[in-house]
Amino acid sequence: MAVILGGTLAAPAWANERTLARARQFYNAGNQDAAIAAAIDARNDAKVANAATVVLARAYLERFRVTGDRQDLDAAREALQSVQPARLTPRDRLDLVVGFGEALYLDGGYGAAAEIFEPLLDAAGQLGPRARERVIDWWASAIDAEARARPAAERAPYYRRIVERMESELEKESGLSIVSYWVAAGALGTGDVTRAWQAAVAGWVRASFSPDGRAAVRADLDRLVLEAIIPDRVRTSLLPSTEVAAAADGMRTEWELVKQKWK
Repeated sequence: MAVILGGTLAAPAWANERTLARARQFYNAGNQDAAIAAAIDARNDAKVANAATVVLARAYLERFRVTGDRQDLDAAREALQSVQPARLTPRDRLDLVVGFGEALYLDGGYGAAAEIFEPLLDAAGQLGPRARERVIDWWASAIDAEARARPAAERAPYYRRIVERMESELEKESGLSIVSYWVAAGALGTGDVTRAWQAAVAGWVRASFSPDGRAAVRADLDRLVLEAIIPDRVRTSLLPSTEVAAAADGMRTEWELVKQKWK
């Protein structure tokens, strides 16, 4: 799961805003202990208290993702509910809503989290392309998790929803590499193994558009192909049992050739 990063502010002259900027910088750097301490410090000033509380909540959520300590999730939820949205900038309000979605997702409320994230898919463009791509990933991951909680026969509509949204995203911006992954994963979820394979190959090639996220997306695609798409291709091919192993080997070789050609 990708992390949604808020923007880093240049440290202004005022001490309270410098502390808030430092909290954001720590958050972006992945140092959540320091981000929490700085955000708590910044909350002492009413002028930035609400914005600092957003950072505090997001830092607690990120620390929970690492440690699994429920106290962090409870602290994040409490912080989110104490924020006064009217006192936030539009940018901070977006970060707040993302925090609500994350909190729901991490607490197992996948369907509700998807409902929170979906309206953000367009609005998150204000945060920049990288942050928007991460919101897309959160949304698709929430739909995927909700689908997995359903019986297998009921999952296809969830994955069609993912595919349709990802197709729309590709029409807007072909360089969103995470979208390529979700087209492949969504197609597989609908039972269209052929398209899943083709989308994975296209996604591997398209990852070149995104130098920052290329390695991560290609690693995800590699796992998807080797652990899910190839086994499903073999299973649906209806080959005699004596030919299954050779077919799987041939598909793995085919995939390795794609990777080598487009490395």
